[in-house]
Amino acid sequence: MVEIRTVYEGTLRTRAEHGPSGQVLVTDAPVDNHGKGESFSPTDLVATALGSCMVTILAIAAEARGLEVEGTRVRVLKEMGAVPRRHISCLRVDLELPSIDVEHRQVLENAARTCPVAVSLGTCVEQVVTFHWGAV
Repeated sequence: MVEIRTVYEGTLRTRAEHGPSGQVLVTDAPVDNHGKGESFSPTDLVATALGSCMVTILAIAAEARGLEVEGTRVRVLKEMGAVPRRHISCLRVDLELPSIDVEHRQVLENAARTCPVAVSLGTCVEQVVTFHWGAV
């Protein structure tokens, strides 16, 4: 179990502390939702979590097979639903990876698509994932 403590600091800003490490993360509401947009919004963190989780789980699978994926880049585009504005409608994930032999690609792609964040989001948020092999 991991404890995260969050304090509302006013002006639509929060400060969260990760219990085990003491690392601090600040969120702001986006400008189009009455905030200053000076940091990640809570929904930005969902997009960040998906991209980070995908590449982490993919890297674990690669490491287990003696494959190197260092330098892999992930870009996530977050689309908010128009009605109501309060939900993430789609997360578009582009992964740029080094060249890996074709026989291992499917295993690594499956690892990324089934990472804990992707599975937790389930079908509530559309996930469009594209792998660009040999792009790094």
